Amino acid sequence: MRVSLTTIAAQWTRIGCIGFGGPPTHIALLRRLCVEQREWIAADEFEDGVAATNLLPGPASTQLAIYCAWRLRGTVGAIIGGFCFIAPGLVVILALSVVFLSGHPPNWILGAAAGAGAAVPAVAVHAASRLWPASWQRIGAGRADHLRWLSYAMLGAAAAVFFGPYLVVVLVACGFAEIVSRRDGWRPGPVSFRALPIVVGHTAAVGGVGALAWVALKVGALSYGGGFVIIPLMQHDAVSTYHWMTGAQFLNAVALGQLTPGPVVQTVAVVGYAAHGITGGLFAALLAFAPSFLFVLCGAPRFEQIRANKAVESFLTGAGPAVIGAIAGSAVPLGLALGHMWQVGVLALAALWLFALRKGVVLAIAGAAVLGIVAALAGVQLSR
Repeated sequence: MRVSLTTIAAQWTRIGCIGFGGPPTHIALLRRLCVEQREWIAADEFEDGVAATNLLPGPASTQLAIYCAWRLRGTVGAIIGGFCFIAPGLVVILALSVVFLSGHPPNWILGAAAGAGAAVPAVAVHAASRLWPASWQRIGAGRADHLRWLSYAMLGAAAAVFFGPYLVVVLVACGFAEIVSRRDGWRPGPVSFRALPIVVGHTAAVGGVGALAWVALKVGALSYGGGFVIIPLMQHDAVSTYHWMTGAQFLNAVALGQLTPGPVVQTVAVVGYAAHGITGGLFAALLAFAPSFLFVLCGAPRFEQIRANKAVESFLTGAGPAVIGAIAGSAVPLGLALGHMWQVGVLALAALWLFALRKGVVLAIAGAAVLGIVAALAGVQLSR
């Protein structure tokens, strides 16, 4: 069955508009559309796509959206579907960036930003907690396996807290350490180690367009394990190295990325806006999502080989715990960025909402924003 490009554009735009809640929501919406309602893709083929895109670095649900469109209409369909999936959330987050990062925002906006930002450390720990069970099982059941997992996680956490610029190096090192630990008994499959998109250098802290390009590419090409790993990848660069944002503004950026539809990776557009305005936001988003298109368009015909390749599997098995540790560790600098005692109370309420009541992230951040507005109207001290 041949699906028109107009249909792909309309349906992927719809998902991009209503896709609040991150990857689980996006995957469910794509499955409902492509498998259950329209029967464009067989259920087993869709699940293979989910598994393969989760092996790739970058935002998995975005890559799945691109992959599904590719299955229907090839390269042109993938480009149109991916763009339509990304665009709605990008427009919304850039519009909110203009409001939240303006020179003199209204006091209630400052309150909403401070409240939403206060919930972000709890969201980081929550994101890590959602990832660890599958990663723990994946590495193996032996004591040595679990010790390696804990070592990788601790290294990732330490890098996020103390060595932000070198987090990528730690993730890559943990991946290769796992390859070495599993080297006996198998040979690399048809996909070479060199296919892994690994960058271990770091650009000079010049703070120009080249620096923004590096940050965006790092986010798009090296965010293993889910969208929230972009937080420790970006935080040190945006706040400490290039001084595009204050710590409080970075918290706002993360909160906006959670509140808007579409992939969480769009948080990078807020950083781009802080660095170079609307042009910077669009530029950062373009570079952050470009690797996802390249990975899918180049890799989709070889997804079966990628899934079967032991080197790729071992690399991600080792990098995964480091990612989880980094996400959890990012809560420390995020928490230290809170500037007021009342925000600590909001953070505690957000943690209670997420862990004790087991409620959703979007409502946690929205509720924290409301508390921030109440605080602003009550006359508490606020800062940008």
